[in-house]
Amino acid sequence: MKVAVVEGDGIGPEVIPPACRLLEVIRPDIEFFPVEVGYGRWVRSGEAVTDEDISLLASADAILFGAVTTPPDPGYKSVIVRIRKELDLYANIRPVWGEGFDIIVVRENTEGLYSGIEKIEADSACTLRCLTRKGSERIARHACKLAGSRRNLTIGHKANVLKSDVFFRDICIGVAREHLVSFRECYIDSLCLDVLMHPERYDIIVTTNMFGDILSDVTAYLVGGLGLLPSGNIGDGHALFEPVHGSAPDIAGSDTANPIAAMRSAAMLLAFTGDEESSGLIEQAVKNTLACGIRTRDLGGTCGTKDFSKKVCNELIALLKCV
Repeated sequence: MKVAVVEGDGIGPEVIPPACRLLEVIRPDIEFFPVEVGYGRWVRSGEAVTDEDISLLASADAILFGAVTTPPDPGYKSVIVRIRKELDLYANIRPVWGEGFDIIVVRENTEGLYSGIEKIEADSACTLRCLTRKGSERIARHACKLAGSRRNLTIGHKANVLKSDVFFRDICIGVAREHLVSFRECYIDSLCLDVLMHPERYDIIVTTNMFGDILSDVTAYLVGGLGLLPSGNIGDGHALFEPVHGSAPDIAGSDTANPIAAMRSAAMLLAFTGDEESSGLIEQAVKNTLACGIRTRDLGGTCGTKDFSKKVCNELIALLKCV
């Protein structure tokens, strides 16, 4: 299996290598190759991402991706948004689980307010929010596929205000009925509050691009912060896995970043490729390390990024000896 590795910017070069190390330990057959995109690449070469980079990423069986910073240039659109669109990674899967709850936010990943259709003038700015039937149907189908093996589907929208959300909601309802999936609908603002108050009520939540981005960040509160949450960007031909958190340049190089989100993204990568056993072992290694009271500073501990990563890796090695 060929895995493209993008370390990214900020804390990416601190959290992605430990995740790769876990993959190396548990799957020595994986062939890794680096691809550099993002702000650092732009500073060095004047290009944040090129067509050649996209082709390299497309050649991989899966991509492990660190957060990148988009250059502060009006001519540049978001690097990760371009990659998602060009590889057609239309389903952003963001799981969050804890005591008594297991939620997956299924976010449409290529349309809506993140489409990049924008105009900035001297006295005004306009961003076009465009949803298509194709985009709405396929994200609804993906959510229903996940819901079919679980319990229920929640459709998050703002149809009381936005006509485009009436369109999205009605398509999701139609697809859910077609797949015989139990569903309910909820205004996204109420949903953001209720998911924090009653997370056990929720299972699969499907929503539009920006709403899904916000909602999945909100759910991080349930588990201790963004440093713990992984995500997958899934298309029909490609898949990219990345921490939910950003590049966090304010803490870059301080050895304080939490590598768990990157490690869990690596575990999601393995599960996606069909290796559920190895994915579960990485998750267990992280869980065992935390159970020993070993935590990074964002979780109230004193462990640095490097030491925490070593302890998880050692735990994984110990688990493999018992298998």
